[in-house]
Amino acid sequence: MTDKNDYRFEVSAAGRVNLIGEHVDYCGGKVLPCALSLKCTVYARPNGTDFINLAWTDLPDRIALDIRDLIKYGNLQHARYQAGCAYFWHKAGHELKGCDLLIDCKVPFGSGLSSSAAIEVATIGALALSAGETPDPVEVALLAQKAEHEFAGVNCGIMDQYASACGKKNHAMLLDCKTLECRQIPIDTGEYSLVIINTNKPHNLVESKYNERRAETETALSILKRSLEIDCLADVDPSVLEEHKASLPPTVFRRAKHVVDECERVRLAAEAMQRGDMECFGKLLTRSHVSLAELYEVTGKELDSLAHAAWEHPACTGARMTGGGFGGCTVNLVRTNAVEDFKEKVCLRYKRETGYTAVCYNAQISNGLVYNEI
Repeated sequence: MTDKNDYRFEVSAAGRVNLIGEHVDYCGGKVLPCALSLKCTVYARPNGTDFINLAWTDLPDRIALDIRDLIKYGNLQHARYQAGCAYFWHKAGHELKGCDLLIDCKVPFGSGLSSSAAIEVATIGALALSAGETPDPVEVALLAQKAEHEFAGVNCGIMDQYASACGKKNHAMLLDCKTLECRQIPIDTGEYSLVIINTNKPHNLVESKYNERRAETETALSILKRSLEIDCLADVDPSVLEEHKASLPPTVFRRAKHVVDECERVRLAAEAMQRGDMECFGKLLTRSHVSLAELYEVTGKELDSLAHAAWEHPACTGARMTGGGFGGCTVNLVRTNAVEDFKEKVCLRYKRETGYTAVCYNAQISNGLVYNEI
């Protein structure tokens, strides 16, 4: 079952890096992610049964999901994502047919590069093709988000799944998470390169404080809606939030302040990218990390160590954590002619300070959901 040549379809979905706009997607804000060449690929073939048979290229597990009773698989360690995708694909009115799926995921797990979104998007694409349908990337993203909520227990926004499904090569997506309006912005970093560094500290968004942070922003929204006509925190101007500071508990105010300030940073970053001002763009990355550390409190020793080491390297114009936090990766904007020196010095210092060995990725900006018949 692990010979890729025995399958009919090859479906890949991208991991993603969010350049800026962290923890604002579930608050209705705009984000600036891009899809990566790090992929999850699912090989699929219809099997004429009532079962979805799962296999992995790097795991010995072999699991059969009964498509007539998918809800019972929500607690399976390795198969709950696929079960959730199949459940919501069918619930959305699509035909669900038995098939064999082989999962080959090259997006590092626990990296903050959205391996779960890549798995979900590729899985739904494979289910669609196995049933004779052509997957619509936006619908795939929305159904993948539901699977993440209900089967994986992470109350995420839409950014990860949307970037994984709808990314465009050499472009960043200015995505409005409130309306799903998306503008593709060409990436031209000039004499700079984007460097992604993994802390190699495993994180788990369910066990972390991710859901707690979302609840705190929902508390802020509920309180502010008593006096403001708003639909989401992203609707609040920074100056207006300051005027209502006294109505919010101190911790809730700090969370809300990060969100509204980060939304403004996204706007400025998109403008900087469009005019090719990488110095400005880099400074906004750094300000984002400081806010995530001091106001949102989702960084921790490892991410802060990588960021501080990057800021002190003369070739780096900005760096920040990317993803949910509590581990994962940083994204760094570095002069291309000094990238190797940057990697060496930052990783050596990080190892000395934390004991972890960081990993650097040479990932390109890629397309999202891609599929073909083998």
